[in-house]
Amino acid sequence: MSVQVRISRLTAQDIRRRKSAEPIVSLTAYTAPMAALVDEVADFILVGDSLGMVIYGLDSTVPVTLEMMILHGQAVMRATRKALIVVDMPFGSYEESREQALRSAARVLKETGCGAVKLEGGARMAETVRFLVERGVPVMGHVGLTPQAVNTLGGFKAQGRDRAEWPAILADAEAIAQAGAFAIVVEAVAEPLAAEITRRIAVPTIGIGASAACDGQVLVLDDMLGLTGRVPKFVKTYGDLAGQVRAALATYADEVKARQFPGPAHVYSLKAE
Repeated sequence: MSVQVRISRLTAQDIRRRKSAEPIVSLTAYTAPMAALVDEVADFILVGDSLGMVIYGLDSTVPVTLEMMILHGQAVMRATRKALIVVDMPFGSYEESREQALRSAARVLKETGCGAVKLEGGARMAETVRFLVERGVPVMGHVGLTPQAVNTLGGFKAQGRDRAEWPAILADAEAIAQAGAFAIVVEAVAEPLAAEITRRIAVPTIGIGASAACDGQVLVLDDMLGLTGRVPKFVKTYGDLAGQVRAALATYADEVKARQFPGPAHVYSLKAE
């Protein structure tokens, strides 16, 4: 008799319990093939609104829609079995009111089957985070550099370089943690500030361009694989997939031009009568 072992998917509470414990491994994924690979190593996979730039060639995450996030969330969920899947709430889908945020989050959870949503913003979003959590929506926060606010920040700029900025960013992280977020992404902040945030709050911090003192890290998968060609300074590349793809494409083009079409010729030939 065969015995099938069912692998349980990690939950938001599993991630929360990793505070000050084993570092949390995370990457973005937007498509089924990549998600299946990332699922082998990641504790949680972020279906980030960075897909607007990585997949669709947009200049920022601002134009990304809820429908786009849901479609990619569905693809990632179908391809994975182990990791917690967290789907970004895109710009304009939650800022208007707590009720709007709940409607959007409910759509994401129901239509994708994911385990949590992520939203950007600090103290100003604390009431919304609390409202969602009280109604059964696991929420991951995001402070520091918040890409959806790129137009008010004046670009993708590191935060907290000036110590005068620290109190506001610390207050943002503390407010979101106290509101019930199970983890908080800390993006592009000075390392001492990221370490201080990690020390002060009771939930895991997930660094991206932050500090080794964070409880885990998330990176844009395509950046770390060398696929995008515009890798942020804080990202270590672990491969040159763009170079490998170019080499494969060049070989394919040369073979086609030489009429060395792939596949055995007999497969396409007609049977002799």
